Amino acid sequence: MIDDFLNGDLSDVEEAVRKAAATEIMPRYRQLAAHEIVEKNGPHDLVTTADRNAEEHLTESLTALLPGSVVVGEEAVHADPSAYEALQGDAPVWIVDPVDGTRQFVHGEPGFCTLVALARHGELFASWTYAPALDEMATAVRGRGAELNGTPLRTGSPAPGAVLEVATSHPDFTTPDQKRALLGLNVDGVHARPCGSAGLEYLYVARGELDAVAFSWENAWDHAAGLLLVTEAGGAQVTVAGVPFRITGGNALPFTAARDAATAARIRALLAG
Repeated sequence: MIDDFLNGDLSDVEEAVRKAAATEIMPRYRQLAAHEIVEKNGPHDLVTTADRNAEEHLTESLTALLPGSVVVGEEAVHADPSAYEALQGDAPVWIVDPVDGTRQFVHGEPGFCTLVALARHGELFASWTYAPALDEMATAVRGRGAELNGTPLRTGSPAPGAVLEVATSHPDFTTPDQKRALLGLNVDGVHARPCGSAGLEYLYVARGELDAVAFSWENAWDHAAGLLLVTEAGGAQVTVAGVPFRITGGNALPFTAARDAATAARIRALLAG
């Protein structure tokens, strides 16, 4: 089923993502009313009307494009955590983060995106990363490479001896143990900073503008699209345990995605202490 779908015209998926953003997200960009912003798990974990409506829009449009598929979306899982179990089922799964970087979106900043990935049995097959305020659409298909606005993406490798630029989990969202692991990056030759939108940080790695990310949480909607994008652009990813990150969960954390295997191995070693 997925093979036939991937061999068809995927522009319909891109159009669905663009339409959801144009209909539900961008009309509210810098126009949010106070009642359209709600705290989920605290002041740093926000959801807006745009998040909810865009996810509903994508759920309807994406499942119509691939009959028999299901959606695992951030807002639906927040309402019903058991929905996450679909990642391990037999049906093709659309993994959706309607607004990745909600904090930036709420503050009227352009650094947010919509993330969509297609998976089955924990394997990633295609992804779409769309930053509507920046007019950037990055796509990846397993085994076929990655593109940004139709131009091929390549991660390249850091220059020999250059300081590695690394985006890490934001301190607001890390436990004491995770903070200690991430402190391993505080060494000469590495410059670590808190991440913004995870999806856009992955895009920066795929473009060769950021050397690596180091994250300590594993929600599939934050990582699925970006991990495939980086991998198809020539990068590498690994958990602190030395094995690939699994979108179905149960990973040893933190994990990293980087421009090349050598950089991923270096970051992993620092995180492992």
